[in-house]
Amino acid sequence: MSIAVRLPDDSLRQLPEGATGTDLAAGIGPRLLEAALAIKQDGQLTDLKAPLRDGAKIEILTAKNEDSLELIRHSTAHLLAHAVKRLYPNARVGIGPTIEDGFYYDFWVEKPFTPEDLPVIEAEMKKIVAEGIEVVREDLDRDAAIARFNEMGEPLKVEVVSGIPQGDRISGYRQGDFYDLCRGPHIPNTNKLKAFKLLSIAGAYWKGDEKNQMLSRIYGTAFHSQRDLDEHLQRLEEAKQRDHRKLGKELDLFSFHPQAPASPFFHPKGTVVYNALVDYIRELYNKYDYKEVITPQILDVSLWKTSGHYDNYAENMYFTTAEEREYAVKPMNCPGHCVLFGSTKHSYRDLPLRIADFGRLHRYERSGVTHGLTRVRTFCQDDAHLFCAPDQIKAEMASFLDLLKEVYDTFAFTEMRVALSTRPEKRLGSDEIWDAAEGALAEALTEAGVPFKLNPGEGAFYGPKIEFQVLDALKRPWQLGTLQVDYMLPERFDLNYTKPDGTEGRPVMLHRAILGSLERFFGILVEHCAGAFPAWLAPVQVAVLPITDRVAPFAEEVGAKLRAAGFRVDLDLRNEKVNAKIREHQLRKVPYMLVLGDREAEAGSVSVRHRTQGDLGVQTLEAFLASFQAEVAERRR
Repeated sequence: MSIAVRLPDDSLRQLPEGATGTDLAAGIGPRLLEAALAIKQDGQLTDLKAPLRDGAKIEILTAKNEDSLELIRHSTAHLLAHAVKRLYPNARVGIGPTIEDGFYYDFWVEKPFTPEDLPVIEAEMKKIVAEGIEVVREDLDRDAAIARFNEMGEPLKVEVVSGIPQGDRISGYRQGDFYDLCRGPHIPNTNKLKAFKLLSIAGAYWKGDEKNQMLSRIYGTAFHSQRDLDEHLQRLEEAKQRDHRKLGKELDLFSFHPQAPASPFFHPKGTVVYNALVDYIRELYNKYDYKEVITPQILDVSLWKTSGHYDNYAENMYFTTAEEREYAVKPMNCPGHCVLFGSTKHSYRDLPLRIADFGRLHRYERSGVTHGLTRVRTFCQDDAHLFCAPDQIKAEMASFLDLLKEVYDTFAFTEMRVALSTRPEKRLGSDEIWDAAEGALAEALTEAGVPFKLNPGEGAFYGPKIEFQVLDALKRPWQLGTLQVDYMLPERFDLNYTKPDGTEGRPVMLHRAILGSLERFFGILVEHCAGAFPAWLAPVQVAVLPITDRVAPFAEEVGAKLRAAGFRVDLDLRNEKVNAKIREHQLRKVPYMLVLGDREAEAGSVSVRHRTQGDLGVQTLEAFLASFQAEVAERRR
């Protein structure tokens, strides 16, 4: 008996029944066999040793395939657990998934791991690789898997298996004396893992629940080659230098204090940048016809019951009581905007109505997930809600995409990824409403020529959403903008407008943000530009540096003219050498420095230095002002 499989070039290969991907690779050639990591059968990723199906279309994965990197990282996570069990036999293994740019594995150990343990574990991993241990899949039923993990003394694995429905097949992988629960697939032999690095250690609650056991988590990464790994480690080192928490302290932008956990204090320089971001968005609101409003921060809890947030989001909200009434501190603006819309009668001529709000929001984020400015408990968004007729959705989406592109171009976010997140399991509304909402978003993106991927089940509880990711200067993805179609809140708040025929219609509500949380965007922007803000955003735009005390009066005159022109100026009259002043302002990432000596004072000119371009020569103050005014007005990158 034989089978026939189809290769990517549509050619057919005849093989004996029961042949595997290994047999197919060997038949094609020794180079391919050496490079092969796994196979795809009709698009499904499986082990290289899996039997081939008659008539299947087969692709052999090597390092050249995009899917193979996650496979390498998944297998390296198992390699990590294998090494830990060899070195620390009493360690109990948890889970070890792949993540963005790497993997982690959780362990239940008496004494948490320390950074000093990582080189030892890594050395043991390299020994296992050198041993060239075959990786073999084993299928079990649920009871047999529970018995095996009980015998192995792995209570966390027993708990995972116990949650799998009776009758489902369970798979695991054995490599030498190590066995782990896993769906797979995996590389065929440990010697395929050539470049990896353990990076850090953290604590993590089992299953993310703070009521459970605290585990010791080891993070790592893996690549196909040492060169790729070295390049990645170099990027990580650069990311450390760009860390917004580090730069925020060095540049005196913001700080955190235990009196207000996960709630930033913005210093004067940071507040300048923050307000400039708000002013920029406000300017665009005028261009795109948005109406800004101010709504209360604390509202009666009945509002949040009407909106559905009380039932679906209460664990992330703050509550308070006054005069025997229960109130909630708002975590988002949308219910308040519904109240605002419903307070006035509207006709079709009023639509679309675009309401924007920079109101402060509060959400209870668990302390384990807060992180600098990128995950805080108090923040504001460039938040807006568009109330429109159903037939206006596409036009509003097109206008939103134009606005979004204009903003991201301004901040030099030139690469963007788009995802459409569809209905979650826990949601409001009928399938018909969700069909209409998801269809409207998908169709609008398609008509706009915007490529996107689907994120099934990741939508909000009241509607699907489009998420916009940008890539920063280090090619790291950040999710910023969102657009959500909501049929439910207008229904729950009984919002109406008068249609042209005099009957009442129900508006559709579009939730949208571009920067998202301003705090989070601030942190992302600091890392994107390494703290060197473009001139229009810089907390100090120009430093005036007199060389001697003799020219201090002229320096004060220059500073006054710059301030009168609307610029943010640091007049440095300290009795320090000018080179020391230049170095200091360079570290503070001030865009321009005007160095003033006797010749400049006599001629009424300025010697201009740029923070990256260096000495730009001597100019008249008027010429510098004109040039700098144009740079700021155009918001050049």
